[in-house]
Amino acid sequence: MKAICSLLSLFIAILVIISCSSGERTENLQSKPGYLLFFEALSAECGNAYPGDVIVQPETLNMFKEADKMVMHVKECTENRIYIPFHRQNEDTGEWNSSRTWIITLHEDGLELRHDHRRPDGSEENETMYGGYSVEDGNENVQRFQSLPGTEDAGGEFRGWKIEYFSGEHFTYGTIWGDEWNLMIEFDLSEPIDEPPAPWGYE
Repeated sequence: MKAICSLLSLFIAILVIISCSSGERTENLQSKPGYLLFFEALSAECGNAYPGDVIVQPETLNMFKEADKMVMHVKECTENRIYIPFHRQNEDTGEWNSSRTWIITLHEDGLELRHDHRRPDGSEENETMYGGYSVEDGNENVQRFQSLPGTEDAGGEFRGWKIEYFSGEHFTYGTIWGDEWNLMIEFDLSEPIDEPPAPWGYE
């Protein structure tokens, strides 16, 4: 009987420890703002590359063709910065355009998104490093970044970018007007592909 009581006491103690540990983990996650959870989750993809397709594109833009190959590569991650080159292969010429790198920076009060545009020789394009800061905390899966000049030009209606990240499912990047996608590119995260060459301007 004593042996049974001892085993029962041990079992109860283990359950209490597991419950406390789980509770502490949940509390720690809940205490972190959404933008930090998003940054930490995306950082876990460092080194991975994935294929993508354009889903929404305004007729006035006509930048991407459905047959173009697209690749995102979470190339480099530091404690406060994630570099994500975006490569596009022209379906007609077969040439790769590796001019764009999305840069997400972690600040104490949110995230910052910048677009680094380079020429083939590595020099900066005339229009580069534009972007904006995250709006509110967001959550671990979705972050919005506001373009203040764009919002002002639109009479106060939100203009900016939206990024969705669902591990093992999809990464979606694009511009939004209000709550609607204006441009949307979606990448399949179900299985990584071979790492592409470095983007222009990076080794």
